[in-house]
Amino acid sequence: MITAIIGRKLDMTQVFADDGTVYPVTLVQVGPCTITQVKVPERDGYAALQIGFGNKKAKSVTKPLKGHLDKAGKGYFEVLREIPSEASAQYNAGDQILADIFEIGDHVDIIGKSKGKGYAGTIKRWNFGRGPSGHGSKNIREPGSTGMATYPGRVIKGKKLPGQMGNKRTTVLNLKVVDVRPEENLILIHGAVPGSKNGIVVIRKTNRVK
Repeated sequence: MITAIIGRKLDMTQVFADDGTVYPVTLVQVGPCTITQVKVPERDGYAALQIGFGNKKAKSVTKPLKGHLDKAGKGYFEVLREIPSEASAQYNAGDQILADIFEIGDHVDIIGKSKGKGYAGTIKRWNFGRGPSGHGSKNIREPGSTGMATYPGRVIKGKKLPGQMGNKRTTVLNLKVVDVRPEENLILIHGAVPGSKNGIVVIRKTNRVK
C-alpha cells in the first residue's frame, strides 16, 4: 500500500463544516506522481518506491538521469523522491499515484523546506527576552554571556545563538485531511504547511495515534 505522495503547496483558505465551524486549510496539489523505480529487498536490500512529480523538459535533464527515467517511459520529472513501501513488488515502473490514496479524516505528516528568514538574532530566532532598556544599557538585544569563566572555558555545542533562521527541512506532524478532490488533484489540509507558495512537500500518512 502506498502511503505517501509528492505535492505542491498552492495557497491557504478556509472552509465551513456542516455545523458552521470554520477550518483554516492549506490547498496542496498532489500528483499525479509516477513510479520511476521499484526497489525490492531481494535486489536492493529494502522495499521502496521512487516517484516523480512535475514535468521537466528533456533538454534540462542530464544524460544519466535521462537514461534512468526512460525505463519508466513516462517522461521527465522536476522532483524525485523515494518513499518506503513494504508492498513495492506489487507495483511497476510507470504506474501513477493519485490523490485518492487519502480519505477525508486521514491524519498526515507534511515534510517540506521552511521559509528562509535570513540571519536572525536570538530574540527572533529563539524567543529570548530583552535585556534592561534603561539609560546606559548596552545589552538590550544582545544574547549576553555564552561561555564560562572556568572549565571548559568555551561555548558548549548546541548553545542557542544568532544565525540562519529557516530554510531547512521541517516536518509538521499529525495534520488532518479536511477534503480530497481527486478530479482536481487537490487535498485540503487543516492548518499550516511548511514552506512558501509553490513549494514542494511530501505528504505521508502518519503512524501516530490519531
